[in-house]
Amino acid sequence: MLNHTKKIKEIYENIQRKLFYMIPEKWDALYLYSSIIDEDKSEKGELFFYYIPKGIFRKNPVNVYEIPSKFNLEETEYLKLVEALYKKIKELRKEFKKEETGRVWSNVTITIQNLNFKVEYDYEDLTNSIFSSYERHIIWRYKYLGIGPEQVNKDEKEILKRYITGAKVLSRKEHYEAGIYIKDIKNIVDFDTENYESTQNVEYVATKNDKKKKNQILLSEDEMKNMKL
Repeated sequence: MLNHTKKIKEIYENIQRKLFYMIPEKWDALYLYSSIIDEDKSEKGELFFYYIPKGIFRKNPVNVYEIPSKFNLEETEYLKLVEALYKKIKELRKEFKKEETGRVWSNVTITIQNLNFKVEYDYEDLTNSIFSSYERHIIWRYKYLGIGPEQVNKDEKEILKRYITGAKVLSRKEHYEAGIYIKDIKNIVDFDTENYESTQNVEYVATKNDKKKKNQILLSEDEMKNMKL
């Protein structure tokens, strides 16, 4: 049974703030996957998320790694935000390690929709998985985004065929669900460096058209308050 300490709930809120900040447009739903594998006294893994843009005709999911080119943002600086988000997922897992007496989860799926925050923890042994990291990505998109065989290329069709017709991977799963109550979350495009007032620590990423290239760095909240563009 998951023991959600005050610290873990604080990490949840931080993750939510980072995600809201990183999406430059209005959206209806978000789906995040992250894995962490312990190997040779180190951790490795991956993180990606997709969001569904708000609007009647805009239902195709947007990959986080498409955001810089889609919204003309500095890719290098934006990827630092992705890295900071992944570090927060690692911190979440470390907190679980403190509470868990047995094996800790290997991957997590986070869903945000209708102001509801859902977390699914999976204890699958990814080191000995019958699917590669890339194959798990295709399968995950099928399960959570509904991207099926009719929407993918030939190689991905074969991956989904193996998954759908083959033996399913059985693993322990645990779930957590709560409402989202945080307010006034800025996003990366609407960010106002002159009038920003919040208790959260955020980063600023300049667009490619920013004339002041010297400001294309990550800034703390205090630095941003003093910055004049």
